[in-house]
Amino acid sequence: MKAIVYTQNGLPIADEKALYEVDLAKPQPGPRDLLVKISAIAVNPVDTKVRAGSPADKPRILGWDAVGVVEAMGADVTLFQPGDEVFYAGDITRAGSYAEYGLVDERIAGHKPRSLSDADAAALPLTSLTAWELLFDRLEVKAGDNAALLIIGAGGGVGSILTQLARKLTGLTVIGTASRAETAEWVRALGAHHVIDHQRPLGEQLAAIGHKEVRYVASLTHTDSYYTQLIDVLAPQGKLALIDDPETLDAVPLKRKAISLHWELMFTRSLFQTGDMQRQHEILQQISQLIDNQTLQTTAGEHHGTINAANLRKAHALIESGRARGKIVLSGF
Repeated sequence: MKAIVYTQNGLPIADEKALYEVDLAKPQPGPRDLLVKISAIAVNPVDTKVRAGSPADKPRILGWDAVGVVEAMGADVTLFQPGDEVFYAGDITRAGSYAEYGLVDERIAGHKPRSLSDADAAALPLTSLTAWELLFDRLEVKAGDNAALLIIGAGGGVGSILTQLARKLTGLTVIGTASRAETAEWVRALGAHHVIDHQRPLGEQLAAIGHKEVRYVASLTHTDSYYTQLIDVLAPQGKLALIDDPETLDAVPLKRKAISLHWELMFTRSLFQTGDMQRQHEILQQISQLIDNQTLQTTAGEHHGTINAANLRKAHALIESGRARGKIVLSGF
């Protein structure tokens, strides 16, 4: 099968060796695995972080968003049948989706939304799982909650789906941040009640829209840059959730307000084979239904063409520039 891989981490993405094409053997499914013929993928910041920072002793396949058709499956699979169209974000410890075929444990895959193209569906799994877990499992927001949620980086992949989930499935007042006019327009279109600029003081802007403090913060990018401001604008007994990778994070300043700190990593369930690992299947099934009944919309931003090394290098470059809006998708080989 064709696969796009890297072997030397840390190379600049303009280098053709940063991502290149090879032929590898088709993988064989384990007891609970689906063998999926991949038709579309999306590119995420985690792809670029792993390529930059994780050494590989053999060609490594990146990619943690995929859509495709089940071609074969393990003996213990019960949730799917051959021929099913599926979407998934996969397991960070296994080969990824930059390939013609991939393996995924059935407990972390879902049936693809019927109403979307493969490319538009590929934009959803990783960010939907991250946003859903952050909102409902980490922050424990309830459907009728009418407090305020501040989303730092609302125009990115996770922010784009989190904004929709919070607006459509809860009573929260959704406040997103964006620094560019086109991104602010995107966030408003996805349902944010207010959009403020994270390059300007947050407290002043929140006060100007009648929210001197917020109960919830979802910090999706550059948490270390905003940390002091986030503590200032969080209400006493508020909740702060984050997904990025600050070099350090001192929790002591949270004590005075009794602010609780929550980390979200959608790979945790598969990484540790947790007892509730199948919840990710259930979340993806719900996302699929919400897409098909038009409650949610895809967050695909740009289509970068067919799945090949050159197009993937361009996608990585865009993500590394910090100027991506929504998700970057590719389809076909």
